[in-house]
Formats: sequence, structure tokens, C-alpha cells
Amino acid sequence: MGQGRRKDFGEFTAKLEKHIEKLPDYAQRAQEKLQRYIPPSEQGSSPRPAPPAPPRPRPQVPAIPKISQQLTSMAAGQIPVVADAKAKWARWNEPAAKLERRKRRTSRALTFWILLTFLCGLFAVVAGTGLLKDGQADVLQAIAGGAFAVIFGTFGVKSGLRLRELKRTVLPAAPAAPPPLPPARSVAREPMERLAESEASLAELLRQLSQPTSLGTMPVSEIAVADARTTAAEAAQALRGLAGRIQAIERGRDAAPERERGALDAAVKQLREQLDDGLDGYGGLVAAAGHTVAASSDGMTSSKEQLSDATDKLAGLAMALRELS
Repeated sequence: MGQGRRKDFGEFTAKLEKHIEKLPDYAQRAQEKLQRYIPPSEQGSSPRPAPPAPPRPRPQVPAIPKISQQLTSMAAGQIPVVADAKAKWARWNEPAAKLERRKRRTSRALTFWILLTFLCGLFAVVAGTGLLKDGQADVLQAIAGGAFAVIFGTFGVKSGLRLRELKRTVLPAAPAAPPPLPPARSVAREPMERLAESEASLAELLRQLSQPTSLGTMPVSEIAVADARTTAAEAAQALRGLAGRIQAIERGRDAAPERERGALDAAVKQLREQLDDGLDGYGGLVAAAGHTVAASSDGMTSSKEQLSDATDKLAGLAMALRELS
């Protein structure tokens, strides 16, 4: 039942995020439709001649830009209630938090069993010394108290050993969380999705190159694999920095006057082209690693040289991207 509830909550959160990401598009469509009812003078464009018509009241829509900005922030995952609930759920399911809850429960159980053992032992001592003054019943009560003290003491020892084991438990290093993707309306979203897929593919290929082949030989040297892995990480960081720069310009464009947006759109387009070039270079390294894995069983050296060349090219590209971002 617990797993079903967690799955339902995850599906509900995923559906909610999809709808939230589409909210700016809905707001944009509504704004375009409402712009038809706004006078040309208020739109910032030159008035166009129109046939004379009797004046009719037009709806006032001064709050549409504010609503659009609010919906944009909502799509970016800035809803306080949802963000707070997701953060609490994530903290609750962390391995460290689960371990701490187990320690607290075991410690409370140990305290409970120790207390019962002490009370039963005290009762057995009092009954055995004849302080209850019931004759033969005192012996039976002392035996019963001693028996319960032994039982509760056994449970206490087990709880103590369990608590000791929990305190010695070393949690594995938590995997690094994937970097957040840009908003759906950003031109940097699709390249970052491609980058995430390329990173996963390259990680698997480099893992294959780090293992010996069926012939007992290494496909490439460990230095070449480490160099490719380091270069790929630096290139990915530079690409994400460039994507962050694109997002910053997009936010500035949305808040800028209409006459300034053309230049900002041109800057975004230029950076997007540079981002695509960087992804092509990253893909070249992935392709070279794939060729090397495919040719490793034949002992070919051309693919190994191709991997080194792709690594060198990506290193130079990453350096250029760092200067841009």
C-alpha cells in the first residue's frame, strides 16, 4: 500500500508539473486574443485607418502582463505550496533521514525494555524478601517477576544490539542530482535535454572502455578514458553555463520594452547556434567512444586515435565555451 501511494503521489506531481509548464502558453494565447480588443495607441504601434463605427466599450486588460509573469514563475516551479511539499517529501525519503528514524525508534524501544526489566526485577526482589507478607504467594510472585525480568531483558539486549548496528551503518554516497532543466519555453531546454542523454550514453561507453575485453586486454589506456571523462565533464559544465546565459537574456528580453526585444532575440539566436555547435562537438566524442567500443574486440587502433582526437577537439571547444559563458 505504501508503494502504491508513493507512485500515485509521483504521478500526480508529474501531471501537475506538465500542466504548470503549459500555463505560460495558455496565458500567451489569451493575451493575443485580448490584444484584439486593445486600441492601437495602447499597443505602442501606429494607428491604422479603420472604417467609422459607433463607439463601443472595450475591456480593460492592464493586468494581463502581470498574470503572464505570474504564470511564467509558476511554470518555473516557484509555486510555494508545491515546492515546499516536494522538498519535505524529498527530505523524508532521504536515506539519512530514514536511518535517523530507525535509530530513534530503536532507542525508544531499548528504553522501554530497560524500564520494564527494572520494574520486574524490583518486584521479584521485593516479593523474594517477603516484604509483601503473603507467604507462599511471595515465592510465586518472585519467580514470575524474575521470569518477566529475563524476558524483557532479552528484548532489551536485542534492541541494544540493533541500535549499535544502526549507529555503525555507513550510508553510501548519494548520487549527484541531475542539474535542473531550463523552462519549457526557453530555447535552451531542447539542447539541455540532448546534453543529458549524451552524458548518459558517454558514461556507459566509457564504463565499457574501462573493462578488459574477452581477450584480456584493455580497449584503451586508463589515462585516455580518464582524459575523455574529465574533458566531457568540463564541456558539459561550459554548455550549461552557456544555457544559463541564454536564460538570463530571455528573462531580460521579457521585461524589456518592445523596441529593445529585437536585439535581445538576435543575441539569444547567436548563443543558441554556439550551444548547438558545442553539442555537436560533445556528440563527436560520444560517437568516437562508440566506435572504440565496437572495434575493441578486433584490436583496431584507428578508433583509439579517433577517441583521442575527439577528446582534444572537445577540450578546445570547452575552453572556448567557458570564455563565452
